[in-house]
Parts: sequence; C-alpha cells; structure tokens
Amino acid sequence: MRIARVFPRRTNATPDDKLAFIDCPPPFYAEADEVHISVVYTWDLQYAEWLAEQWKSVAPVKIGGPALCKPSGEFVPGMYVKNGYVITSRGCDNKCWFCSVWKREPHIKELKIYDGWNLLDDNILACSDDHIKLVFAMLKRQKQRVQFTGGLEAKKLKSWHVNLLADLKPKQMFFAYDTPDDYEPLISASKMLKEAGFNRQSMRCYVLIGYPEDTFGAATKRLEGTLKLGFFPMAMLWKDKNEYASHEWKVFQREWAKPAIIYSKLITKEGR
Repeated sequence: MRIARVFPRRTNATPDDKLAFIDCPPPFYAEADEVHISVVYTWDLQYAEWLAEQWKSVAPVKIGGPALCKPSGEFVPGMYVKNGYVITSRGCDNKCWFCSVWKREPHIKELKIYDGWNLLDDNILACSDDHIKLVFAMLKRQKQRVQFTGGLEAKKLKSWHVNLLADLKPKQMFFAYDTPDDYEPLISASKMLKEAGFNRQSMRCYVLIGYPEDTFGAATKRLEGTLKLGFFPMAMLWKDKNEYASHEWKVFQREWAKPAIIYSKLITKEGR
C-alpha cells in the first residue's frame, strides 16, 4: 500500500522519501492509496484539518500523531520519522504536569527493536533491564555515532547504564531539568558521567522555562546550574495550547538556545 504522509511542519526527524510531504496541498503528481496527516504539536491540529480537506481528493485521509493524545501502535521504521531514527518503547510512568506522553501512554510498552542510531524513546531507562541491554547492543552495531534525542532520565540513571554509555560513546545524550526535584539527580548523573570521561560536548540538558509563575531570575539560575554541573543547557520554552509565549520569554529563550551565545556565557563564568 502506498501511504502518503503529510506533515504540517518539518523537524529534524521528518521523513524525506518521495511519499513524505511537508506543509503543502497535494502536488499534481501525488498518488497514494491512503493519506496520513501526522501531527506532532497540538497547535497544528487546526491546520492539519485544512490539509486533510486538501488531500481527500487523492485518497482516504486519516489524521494521527502525538498531538491527538491517543496511544500509538507499533513502530514502523521510516514511516513517520526518517530512517535512522528509532523508537523501541513508548510511554512514561511519570505524571509531569506539562507533558502529554503519560496521558496517551501511561505505562511503559516495550516494542520490537529495529536498527537505528537516534533513539526517540520517551523514557528508555524506565524499561526492563533486558530491554535496555538489547537496545544498547543494537546501538553498538550502528555505523553512525548514537544520539539519545528522546532523553535519559537522571533519576533512573545507574552505574551500569553509564558503563554501557561509555562503551557506546554517544554523540549526544539529552537529560532534562523540568522541575525543582530534577536537580539533585542531575548532580548524581553529572558525577557518574564525568567520571566515565564524558563532558558537555555530549552531555546536554533541556531546561524548561517560561511556565506559569516562572521568573527570568529563577530560569537563569537553573540554566547556569546545569552549566556548573557540566551539561550544555538548552532552554525549552513552555507554551500554552495556543502556542502562546510572551515576546520577552522568546528573547530570553533564544539567548539560551544558540551554542555560540551559551559558550560565551561559559567563557565569562570560567574566566577563559
């Protein structure tokens, strides 16, 4: 079956094959047996409805994706994310107020393991030990340097995980500083990772900013705290369901999202 996939916007993970279309009505040559509109962000849902109307003349249309907050099925390589990106589990047991993952997948579901080098699992360290070991064995045989784009939860990081990571030598590992109770686990994770030879070239940390009652001073303290621990901080701006964030927070976020600016802050802090 020829399935055309239509994406309201492009991301780093968007497929790039001939049946993947980004932000467009059907071109004159479009042919498919079925059309899937894949929506990642809730604020794209209205636009997805418009795209569905445009594409219904080509083939029957379905709208899906994380934005609909419904459980996902088995992972199909190359279908909704480009080849090389892989998902081996879905869901998360945490109940973070700002996150929709647990609302659509409240429990960890381990999936069939396909080859890939960029792991997108919601919470890989919440999986069973056997599954984690199998995933790392798969990652070890990849030719590209591995990335943990889906993230690693500092609270669940154990010494044997770090040993596997050290053997793997990933290009990037992403952690998160979303709530105050994330900081102490980040201290522990930082210590283990640095003792294993990692530095901020591969140790990244998303820092949630701009949520209700957050302040610029508090956000700056969190971002600088991650720098002090040896992580490369990446500010993630909270937006409401309408994708709204104030101009001031957008400006602040840009200052903590560009590597050159962040490194200048680091040089200033360390006096280099």
